[in-house]
Amino acid sequence: MSSATSHLSAEARASLPQHVAVIMDGNGRWAKQRGLPRIEGHRQGAESARVIIRTAGELGIKYLTLYAFSAENWNRPKDEVDALMKYLIHYLKTETPELNKSNVRLEVIGQIYRLPENVQEHLRKSIATLSKNNGLTLVMALSYGSRIEIVDAVRRISEEVKRGKLDPADITEQVISDHLWTRNIPDPDLLIRTSGEMRVSNFLLWQISYAELVITPTLWPDF
Repeated sequence: MSSATSHLSAEARASLPQHVAVIMDGNGRWAKQRGLPRIEGHRQGAESARVIIRTAGELGIKYLTLYAFSAENWNRPKDEVDALMKYLIHYLKTETPELNKSNVRLEVIGQIYRLPENVQEHLRKSIATLSKNNGLTLVMALSYGSRIEIVDAVRRISEEVKRGKLDPADITEQVISDHLWTRNIPDPDLLIRTSGEMRVSNFLLWQISYAELVITPTLWPDF
């Protein structure tokens, strides 16, 4: 039994969520409090992500979705966005071998085409390398926005109706779920947001309808 589960009772292990989603907020404030550039907050935030991914895998949680970069984040200063993209590549290069050892599978949701081509290339390589693993599924939300996701689903459903492949009367909640970017991923049981902000920030709006919500004042790098 792993170190993370060894202290848990059978009842506690049985009650663990299948899917945990996390809004990783507070990197910038963490850096500002310490007189550091924002990118240092993101770097430390990546260290927190590493610990959370490892612990989730040890606990036996099946899905962990991390809100790594929102569609709105493209509006941040260019130098900060560029630094984040470089750090994402660095993370994929350095962490993919460790994720592979830990039997972690990787999926990505969002407008991936908006990411720089070199980032897309490294994502494809990491996804392929980890594709045969069957432990924790790490879902990275990159260039992600839930409203955009829902609009995309509506457009594709409309195309099927237009082509006569789908009757409007047959559009159900399941049909909509099947057209979302998360169609192969179960809905989250638990949503965690760090930094104390009481909002969901356009994250998995459809999918978290029945999720338990935990808001903690702890900034993400300290979580």
